[in-house]
Amino acid sequence: MPCNSVIFGCESEVLSPQESRFFASANPWGFILFARNIADRTQLKRLTDDLRASVGWDAPILIDQEGGRVQRMRAPEWREYLPALDQMQAAGDNAARAMYLRNRLIAEELHEVGIDVNCAPLADVIWPESHPVLRNRCYGDDVDTVVAMCRETVRGFLDGGVLPVLKHIPGYGRAVVDGHKDLPTVDVSRDELEKLDFAPFKQLNDIKMGMTAHIVFPVIDDKPATTSAKAMEMIRKDIGFDGLIMTDDISMEALSGTIADRSKASLDAGCDLVLHCNGEMADMVAVAEMCGPMPPKAQARADAALAQRKTPTEIDISAATRELERLISG
Repeated sequence: MPCNSVIFGCESEVLSPQESRFFASANPWGFILFARNIADRTQLKRLTDDLRASVGWDAPILIDQEGGRVQRMRAPEWREYLPALDQMQAAGDNAARAMYLRNRLIAEELHEVGIDVNCAPLADVIWPESHPVLRNRCYGDDVDTVVAMCRETVRGFLDGGVLPVLKHIPGYGRAVVDGHKDLPTVDVSRDELEKLDFAPFKQLNDIKMGMTAHIVFPVIDDKPATTSAKAMEMIRKDIGFDGLIMTDDISMEALSGTIADRSKASLDAGCDLVLHCNGEMADMVAVAEMCGPMPPKAQARADAALAQRKTPTEIDISAATRELERLISG
């Protein structure tokens, strides 16, 4: 039986009996974890095991472990990482090698506790007006740099047995408001968007999973890309991205309507999966009622993504850590 078209979070550090029963019936494709779910290695591995047991298969478990501000697993239990842009600036000419090492180390930490999908890299191009919530999470203000750093990030993850999620398709860098609170609108020409904002995603369209941007491009549609059939068609045909597409968090205030309405609109527009993050049971029930089984094409994309899971390559963690520290210390 195919999974249903949804990824869920959970409420706390321990999976409750109610959650376990709900996940068994809702049959989500995967799960996503946040700081509220994380205490230490032993607890986290138990939680990932319990989540998979609730659905009866090796379901993917996601996290946002970019480093910098967006880092759910933190010291003293795990390493702290600079924001990506700050690390690149510190490493200078060694930025590519430093980016690979950073993400290979992150992958090692995730794989150890049963997390096998990381919501990165970011292919959003930085602009002078980019909102501070996004700016130093990104990798650069030109297409070539962004693509090169995304490639190193992906390579580091895959070598560590972790799958990447390309975000935020089709481009979030020009957002001047925080999509967690408001809906960004970017009113520029289609030619300019294709030349700069969309270009990294087109070059990276072989990545097997992607996450949408809650952003409006009036030249394409008056709806947010996540819920716009026109934007999704552009992503599939013009950008050429045929990987598995999940929404950004469906609970973000950039979107309007009930949580069920948002879920339906996203799937109707062409997203493969609804990502629901807050772990609130009433919301999850409403989303589950709206998200039926994954259609065959979406399931095929999901299978292709998960087929990339592999045993991590061997690495000397101590040596890699020392090399990264040396590269970013000048």
